[in-house]
Amino acid sequence: MAPTKKRNVSSKSNAKRDKIDLEGVVERILESRKHANDVFDILEFLQSEKEEDVICAVNACCKLFCTLLERKDLFIGKLPGEDASLNGGHSAEMKYKIFMRHRYNSCVEIMLEHLNHETHEVKESALCCLMKFAEGQGQHPLEDLDWSEHFSFPRELIQAVVHNLLSQSSDNSLLISRFQEFLEMEDVRYYVMSSIRENVATVMEKNKGAVLPVYQSNVFILMSNINMPSQNSELTNFMVKQEAKHEDWKAAKLNDHKRAFERMWLGFLKYKLPNSMYKKVLVILHESILPHMSKPTLMIDFLTAAYDVGGAISLLALNGLFVLIHQHNLDYPDFYKKLYNLLEPSVFHVKYRARFFHLANLFLSSSHLPVYLVAAFAKRLARLALSAPPTALLIVLPFIYNLIRRHPSCRVLIHKPTLEDELLEDPYVMEEEDPALCHALDSSLWEIKTLQRHYHPDVAKAAMLINTPLSEQEDDISEVLEITAYELMERDLKLSQGKGTPLEFETATHLLKGGGEVLGQHFCLV
Repeated sequence: MAPTKKRNVSSKSNAKRDKIDLEGVVERILESRKHANDVFDILEFLQSEKEEDVICAVNACCKLFCTLLERKDLFIGKLPGEDASLNGGHSAEMKYKIFMRHRYNSCVEIMLEHLNHETHEVKESALCCLMKFAEGQGQHPLEDLDWSEHFSFPRELIQAVVHNLLSQSSDNSLLISRFQEFLEMEDVRYYVMSSIRENVATVMEKNKGAVLPVYQSNVFILMSNINMPSQNSELTNFMVKQEAKHEDWKAAKLNDHKRAFERMWLGFLKYKLPNSMYKKVLVILHESILPHMSKPTLMIDFLTAAYDVGGAISLLALNGLFVLIHQHNLDYPDFYKKLYNLLEPSVFHVKYRARFFHLANLFLSSSHLPVYLVAAFAKRLARLALSAPPTALLIVLPFIYNLIRRHPSCRVLIHKPTLEDELLEDPYVMEEEDPALCHALDSSLWEIKTLQRHYHPDVAKAAMLINTPLSEQEDDISEVLEITAYELMERDLKLSQGKGTPLEFETATHLLKGGGEVLGQHFCLV
């Protein structure tokens, strides 16, 4: 066999490279082993600076090594050193397999480097090729094991792919979205989740838990692209089908998928995140994460910490807490006190306003809540309504009315028949954080009376309802939760356009004619 060449091939033949037909080179190598050294021409193209050359070389390598894997022409087992194998007592066929296995390993290394290439097309081609290699290795393993006792899957190759996808310096969101196609396969998904957990632990420990915005963003995008199955019967799409004991394989069991999913997310969330990342996680937590965890209550620490942060993060944490309280009997001390303190002027202007009022409506729907608590919420909302925009007021007013309907004892906020002396000042203490000490029941909803003179007619009309006995039927606030100022203005404009403008009954054709010619009878032009 001809002497081996190093991976970094000399560039003295660069002038001839454009004339090389890579497809023809692949065909020659596959037809006859005497052309084995031609593989270096392909690897040289693979390291080219030209994007077109690299993509052509990637396709050539993919065809070549997938065929060699299928033919079992790559050395199987612990790979000996190349120099030692050539000088040893191996047969010509074994030397060929060792030689091609080394070339295959070099090709995989270059492909992994190309996952960080500056051009997306090269990244995508390399990724697709590596996943074909993974499929080939899964069907034709390169380890020398008793496969009746072991499960065949290219774990190390998948780990290397995940490691390069989770770059610490470049945003790989586009490449990760391409990788989502492979995450639909059950075994790939399972081992990717395990690889993510190990990678996060290694990287974050190395950086002593410091915030790494680019890296953590890549991790979050990859994890959020994982679509978990909900039933065991859905686990049907495998990249590698085990010949023996497939049912015992962890990648074929839903409970093991859930455990891997749970460990992956818990391992990611235990480290400090950028504030924007907290919001992204909390937005999908209640729908895409908690339902697929084997023990959702393990998220209690993360959710309670997020709930204590304040602002929009606390609003978003409500969704996850609601799931844990409602479905998993979470006992959260001072929950309503914290919810009460979330009612600030900014709540009317945040992006997640609709979600917050929807959840607040659910939390305050119980008829077993103490009267002082419900009165405190109604009074605080009424006070905040004085400075709220019209779109928020159309939510707040029906919200307050519903609270009073559910708790008739709160009607004292509207009318106190036993009050002897007129109050000179409002006893309600807006600055008090404890709803039990704010004296809401001693006050009244005079703010709604004030809103009856609001400049917007819809708000004034809604505020006028407090002058009449409230109906027993609650208002459906879901219809107004998503309303915007633009929609409100468009609705008002359409109403004004619908009204006809009164015109003269008979159209005048001349200056003193028309209208029964009354003008002509009494006036004339001189």
